[in-house]
Amino acid sequence: MDLILCHQTADFDALGAAVGLTKLHLGAKIILTGGAHPSVKNFLALHRDELALMEFRSVNPQKIRNLFIVDTQNSSRLGKATEWLELENIESITIYDHHLENEVNIRATFKYIEKVGSSATIICELLQEKSLTLNTIEATVMALGIHVDTGSLTYEQTTSRDALALAWLMTQGINLRTIGEYVEPSLAPSLQQLLPQALKNLQTEIINGCCVGWILLETPNFMAGLSNLAGRIRDLTEVDVFLLGHYYGYSVKSKQIFSETEEKKKGKLTVIGRSGIDSVNLASIFTDFGGGGHSSAASFNLRCDNPHEIIDNLLTQIKDLIPFPLVARDLMSSPVRTILPHLTIEKAQRILLRYGHSGLFVVTEKGELVGVISRRDIDLALHHGFSHAPVKGYMTKNVQKIHPQTSFPDIQSLMVNNDIGRLPVMENNELLGIVTRTDILRHLHQFRLNDSPSQDTLPLLSCLLPSFEKHLHPPIWKLLQQAATYAQTQGWHLYLVGGGVRDLLLTSSCDTLSLQDIDLVVDGFHQSTITEAGVKLAKSLQNIYPQARLSIHGEFQTAALLWHKDENLGSLWVDIATARTEFYPYPAANPVVESSSIRQDLYRRDFTINALAVRLTHPRGGELLDFFGGLKDLRSNFIRVLHPNSFIEDPTRIFRAVRFAVRLNFIIESETREYINYAISSGIYERVSSEKTSIPALTTRLKAELNYILQAQYWKPALKLLQEVGALTCLHKNCQLTPQLWWQIRCLDRWLRYYHLDGQNPPVTCWLLRLEIILASFMEGVKVAENLQLPKDSIQRLKYLSINEENIKNTLSTCQSISEKVKFLSNYQPLTLLLVAVKNDKHIRKTIWCYLMTWNKIKFPFNGNDLRDLGYKPSQKYKQILTTVQALFLDGKINNTLEAKDFILKNYPLC
Repeated sequence: MDLILCHQTADFDALGAAVGLTKLHLGAKIILTGGAHPSVKNFLALHRDELALMEFRSVNPQKIRNLFIVDTQNSSRLGKATEWLELENIESITIYDHHLENEVNIRATFKYIEKVGSSATIICELLQEKSLTLNTIEATVMALGIHVDTGSLTYEQTTSRDALALAWLMTQGINLRTIGEYVEPSLAPSLQQLLPQALKNLQTEIINGCCVGWILLETPNFMAGLSNLAGRIRDLTEVDVFLLGHYYGYSVKSKQIFSETEEKKKGKLTVIGRSGIDSVNLASIFTDFGGGGHSSAASFNLRCDNPHEIIDNLLTQIKDLIPFPLVARDLMSSPVRTILPHLTIEKAQRILLRYGHSGLFVVTEKGELVGVISRRDIDLALHHGFSHAPVKGYMTKNVQKIHPQTSFPDIQSLMVNNDIGRLPVMENNELLGIVTRTDILRHLHQFRLNDSPSQDTLPLLSCLLPSFEKHLHPPIWKLLQQAATYAQTQGWHLYLVGGGVRDLLLTSSCDTLSLQDIDLVVDGFHQSTITEAGVKLAKSLQNIYPQARLSIHGEFQTAALLWHKDENLGSLWVDIATARTEFYPYPAANPVVESSSIRQDLYRRDFTINALAVRLTHPRGGELLDFFGGLKDLRSNFIRVLHPNSFIEDPTRIFRAVRFAVRLNFIIESETREYINYAISSGIYERVSSEKTSIPALTTRLKAELNYILQAQYWKPALKLLQEVGALTCLHKNCQLTPQLWWQIRCLDRWLRYYHLDGQNPPVTCWLLRLEIILASFMEGVKVAENLQLPKDSIQRLKYLSINEENIKNTLSTCQSISEKVKFLSNYQPLTLLLVAVKNDKHIRKTIWCYLMTWNKIKFPFNGNDLRDLGYKPSQKYKQILTTVQALFLDGKINNTLEAKDFILKNYPLC
């Protein structure tokens, strides 16, 4: 006998999952281990006979073979059925559940635990895998499970998988009228009578800006449907956290016959909780009382005689978990871009365009705030032809201001009520920062982890520091802590940004990551950062790590600490910069850099997955900053550019897009591909090349990207993708990865597996030779090599490659013996011969291969010392004799030392 166990007070999700399992495990019966939710009871009153239900009392425990448990992992929720878990005749126990927060104490043979909104969703997916179908009642009850547990796809724990499961159920023919009847049931008459009393007993308290409400009802008997009542009260009162306690089943009796003292017999307490605050995880809190559920909705039942104490205990725990409210100081960006009142409208418009702002504050030369001008104001002035008018004539003078301690709700209210897009943060008449609509929207709608089905691979966003401590190499974690401590003492915020955050988020739960390239950014927070803040922090770290080499780049306001083969940190490179913004004076130029906020610093980066930052300092240490949807793209395996002109400003980003796509096995998002195509087809790079003498993005920076790509293990797919997106034309319009060139590159790669470059002087690497063979494929390759500032040896090799190739082909065709070939080829550098070989036919390749790998390495049977031993005195004749003997040896006419000696004595007699 196979049984499917629903938890006590079964809800529609438990019943729906159980019904679906009867299709997966034919013959299995559903057991309600301890009653059902009132709505479920009403449903079963009509449809019981259509489902595979079995009475608890009808079960013969000795005949049970397999148990399937739905919607719970805790044996305390199975009532008396818990005893069946230990039976010797049980062959397997399988759990299907979606509550990851709850306590687990069932030793299961198999588990299907998924972070979705409903257990019924998991069963739906398994049914689809096996191509099974449902009848109308089965599909309807499963759909009810998903609707009820996800609030019809509106609760925070809902995922896209729940929506897909619901859509599939609709194809099976669900009864929508039944769904509507049971998803939003009306309150029973007894609860309608209780509602006014409950509202009258409601108590509330404001904690850190959040409203906590609670009610404790006492009745002689159990009352069904209290979860519906709890939901209705919370909707009416709009509290952030709500507890509904119901104490019943107690009695009062005499302790002694003639005594006036009394005692209460223990009653039963039911507590139903609802939370709208991420940090208040009710499932975790209720676990101590034997309960469970979701972080935002949970319940428990227990016997007690002190219900008020238990409610007080719960409230204490909840209050401790409510975070301090966000204030302007936490939200603002600093420093603030300002303009003077006499600046012209035209110049103000250029500043907006340059920095991507939607408005600017106007200050006097003394720094006094006198107004604000928006993009709309500027556009209107330009429309009327007042481009040369001063901004003071169009600015708004009555500026709403906020204090660093202004709360988040007050800021939101100011913006909504006054239709303001930006608010200055002022203290002692000093402009400290700015809060914009974007700041507000980001905190209202920030991406939550539990929206994603891939939660197993990414840590909780609100608490990243513990996860980073777990995954980072301990010495690196210690260094980050020391950097954060120093920044904290200076009143700065410190962020780990870019690739380090990306790679840590992608690290699997069991791996340790030893980052060797770390980017840190210092931001002003509530105190203005000095331009040299990054340098100052770097110097403080060097005092702690004197073995590190400090490098300062004043032009870009950055500093770098470098370790070389350190015992603990390896060859670590740490870049430290003050938060900055940048703009490009012309396409492919080096950017002009200015101090700015962390958001602007992240906005200047290339792709959304590299524009993530984690705050290392407090308050809110460990918070993930994701202004541009990088986390979502990380989960979707997308490479998405931050803004449309990104590739025009910096063509090396095309190469970076390819590099990250291949390295991470990601896809370049379709719109990003369009931006790449437009940038390349626009001809902007050719036009700029003809107009400018210095184009860093097409020279030194492009060489660095080619270095990264061509020396990586994934260089082959990367090169193919570069051709696919047209990026090779950034090198030259005639640069194409033709089938012939692709063969030559792969041929060179095969040769390099056997021919080691370690002994070359000057030293050369594989990536450089791969690039040389690409540049050798078109006429202007030498000029491109010069633009890329390749080593002089590479440029010379390419410059004379065609001449050398022609000479080698012509001469080798006339050489008859091996010795002639060796004598001729010895005039050329081995690397030149490698390039010539892969560019020519089989005969040439074979000859050069034999020369490099065999003939040039032959140990000859006679040398100068042997001549001296024979009695020959050192002279110019030595070279003539040895050269002749070596040639005969190569041609097989002399085979050993004795034959060489005889030949020499015969043809070069001693005087």
